Amino acid sequence: MSSSSPSAPSSPEGFGGGDGSGGEEEEEFEPGPSSSSSRSRMKAANGVWPEPFVEALAFQVAIDASRNIGRLAAGAALANMFQVCSTWRAVSRSDLLWQSLTGRVWNRRRRGIQHNTWRDEYIYWHQTANNFRMGRYIYTNLRFDPPPTDNVNGLRCCRVVLSDHHLAAGFSDGSVRLFHIPSRFHLSTFRPHYRDRLGRFSSAVSGIILSDTRLVFASQDGDIHVVVIGNPGLPRRAHLGHVVNDGALVDFTGCDLWWVGLYAGVPGRAFHVWDGESEELVFVGGTLTDPEAVMGWHLLTELTAPVGRVRVTSQETVVACTSLRLIVFDLRNQGFIIGEEEFPGGLMVGSFDADNESFMVADDRGVASIRRAEDLGETCRLNVRSSGGFEGVVLACMNGGYALMCAGGVIRVFETEGGRYVYSFRERLGDVHVIVGDDRHVAACTNDAIIHLWDFGAQ
Repeated sequence: MSSSSPSAPSSPEGFGGGDGSGGEEEEEFEPGPSSSSSRSRMKAANGVWPEPFVEALAFQVAIDASRNIGRLAAGAALANMFQVCSTWRAVSRSDLLWQSLTGRVWNRRRRGIQHNTWRDEYIYWHQTANNFRMGRYIYTNLRFDPPPTDNVNGLRCCRVVLSDHHLAAGFSDGSVRLFHIPSRFHLSTFRPHYRDRLGRFSSAVSGIILSDTRLVFASQDGDIHVVVIGNPGLPRRAHLGHVVNDGALVDFTGCDLWWVGLYAGVPGRAFHVWDGESEELVFVGGTLTDPEAVMGWHLLTELTAPVGRVRVTSQETVVACTSLRLIVFDLRNQGFIIGEEEFPGGLMVGSFDADNESFMVADDRGVASIRRAEDLGETCRLNVRSSGGFEGVVLACMNGGYALMCAGGVIRVFETEGGRYVYSFRERLGDVHVIVGDDRHVAACTNDAIIHLWDFGAQ
């Protein structure tokens, strides 16, 4: 395990109730040059502004700063407001305000068990985002027993997913290994129900949905299994796949409300959608992967390049792509296509990802774009290859503020607002098969089946 430079201070200046010792890295909380004059103008009127109005104003000011400048800028905007006078600073003690801001700025609707108030929750995620910007993290490896035997049996990590406290990794033999992130312990290994398989890799894991209470994993033959975390029982098969009728399940994702599978092999059956609560199949259709039918069948017998990727956004929309085409449709009205686009020059399927309301797609020239799922509008462009070292296959993931591109064993970080290259991870990896990230962690698995984990959490 290795660690970077010291972590951010525990109570940033400007939130109220702190000691004001922000530290030199917390410049985003310093008031702007015009704050003194603006404070004097607002002070004259604060006597006639009721507290609910000031609270609503603080919320809107923070949201505007987050949208226009970046999520860390919300703290500076709040700092300016809370320094106007003691009456306005009192608003900083509103737990409802911090709950609303934590949900909108950091997309966190549930308070962490280690935080007593929503104000503490907001500060924690602000500090974690600042750690991500500055490249401050703790790096470690996750190992498990029995050790992987990839050189003998061809074991390969196919999928890795993260939740607040757990990491799950799915392998080519159909097994899923669950880790507890705070302790770095390997908790359990889950294996699918045995049945006759069509092809050596038909049981390979094609997708995982993970929360801190439930794990759902799918294999390329279409079987879907459910595990209740903490329950010692065997995985329950929720859906029996019909690979001859549907083709290979090339990617699988979802959330608490929806499960979505992307298939290739049979025309007109690209998407399958299940109700995540009842586990009932509610939609089958789509032609996205019709040109990749042969590639879909090949996945059952060999580990090829990814055929397609599918993601679910916070707006309950599905975004999916192949190397030639992109499509977005509404989960609440599965037949309604929001938008689609063709890419004759080709896309890098392994670089496709989504976070919250946005998604990232990269073409074969090394140019990646961040787009809104609601209308496919481009908000930012990243010239990936301009930073050097991006020959060959590029894998990528994104979180709320950054895009991470991995090529040649090097992970490079780009801002998703402005597209600026920020830094590279210090660790040099081997052949990376998968990379994932959220607002606190980044994980990658290499060809030796070792899982690499970076933790940016505020300490």
